[in-house]
Amino acid sequence: MCAGAQLLKRLGLKTGDGLVLLSENNVGFLAVYWAAQLSGLYFTPISTQFKSSEIKYLLNDCDASVLVVSSTQRDKLADLHVPQQHVFTIEEWQSECDSFATAYVPGIPRDSVEGAEMLYSSGTTGKPKGIRNATPGAKPGTISSIMKLRIALHDISDACTYLSTAPLYHSAPLRYNQMVLRSGGTSIIMAKFDAETSLQLIEQHKITHSQWVPTMFIRLLKLPEPVRNQYSLASHKFAIHAAAPCPVTVKNRMFDWWGPILYEYYGGTEGNGQTAISPEEWLQRPGSVGRAIASAIIHIQPLPDPDAINSATDGPRPEQKDLPPGESGLVYFEGGARFAYHKDANKTLAAQTFSGWSTLGDIGYLDTEGYLYLTDRMSFMIISGGVNIYPQEIENVLLSHPSVLDSAVFGIPNTEFGEEVKAAVQLNDSLLDTLSTEEQSGLKQELISFCKDRLAHLKCPGSIDFHAALPRHQTGKIYKQQLRDAYC
Repeated sequence: MCAGAQLLKRLGLKTGDGLVLLSENNVGFLAVYWAAQLSGLYFTPISTQFKSSEIKYLLNDCDASVLVVSSTQRDKLADLHVPQQHVFTIEEWQSECDSFATAYVPGIPRDSVEGAEMLYSSGTTGKPKGIRNATPGAKPGTISSIMKLRIALHDISDACTYLSTAPLYHSAPLRYNQMVLRSGGTSIIMAKFDAETSLQLIEQHKITHSQWVPTMFIRLLKLPEPVRNQYSLASHKFAIHAAAPCPVTVKNRMFDWWGPILYEYYGGTEGNGQTAISPEEWLQRPGSVGRAIASAIIHIQPLPDPDAINSATDGPRPEQKDLPPGESGLVYFEGGARFAYHKDANKTLAAQTFSGWSTLGDIGYLDTEGYLYLTDRMSFMIISGGVNIYPQEIENVLLSHPSVLDSAVFGIPNTEFGEEVKAAVQLNDSLLDTLSTEEQSGLKQELISFCKDRLAHLKCPGSIDFHAALPRHQTGKIYKQQLRDAYC
């Protein structure tokens, strides 16, 4: 990584310039990241799930001077005009670094400063947004107060062996690997998540810490019991999870299996505020994502017009009186880090109030002790006959059915009620292939009845479609717009 920093300096990059990386998890990923970090650059990883048109948008939007791409992703660039001044494959990058390693004095460049991430949102509710919440140029070794707090919360040290299960281009895995490596710990990084392989790695490497998203828990729980029980997990002390809400039934089953080692937090790439909850706290308050940390304050504000919340022309909003405990509204953080959406000042302002409180667009409520419970995202809310319906609640019910592996609920147009509830369901592995058309129809009606037995009827899906797979980001977020577009 030091040779990489020397290379970037030789290419003429200076503090505040950018490097963009398009790569799956591999041995070169973090080497490129640390070279950018040691060079005071903005580091922008691109999701390998993005198509050529999405990659084109990011390459033109991020203003990076250098592009590094893995050989498996290079074909996506074939028909694109790449605006970056310097383009390398990871193999070419490594070859150049090897040359520098023999020609120059080893070590961190004397004028090195800390870089920063400019990460993009996953684009589940529109075009991905570039997010800057730190500025390059700090003294080497400087880490943020929130990172120091996370290190303390999850007991990260040089004794930590961390299993990284998700793509490194996402903020949480990237930042947790950074925390572990800065602390002198060891990272074991999966090239791609596989449920049984993750258990095998915990046993093989005596993993102490790990990170997950709820869809991974669901896949782990779907493993046959003999498979789940054949691996020793005795070393495993911290199973950290976030990125998407975890159904209470799923988390309870994970507690039954792994014991009280599940640590949850809530926050976004924007870094504007975070919560955390310990296993003991969660077991007393099932479904909560915890209380605010790092001196942030949570406000639950009345819901605005759904069409206005993400409007690019909206300015800051005036603060209103906070809603009382138990009443759902838009979640705002006061006192958290400031952030900006790259090249979109209007969207930045629209996420804030006049006093600088900011929101990620999530809906939730507080209990009397200040613990936050997330209900859904503003952009996913269904309004049917004037009633607000939160898809997350319905999805959690569907996921509790033994035939369901994954679910997504969203609103589709209805001439009478404005919107009606639609469910897309992925059945357990290969089950769909074994069912006749008549059996599929029967299972759809069974799932609707299953919901009606557990929810108010107005919340239940009017219809269900089966899918071989749902368009879900590897971090657990669902691309509902792709599903909804088929009906609009």
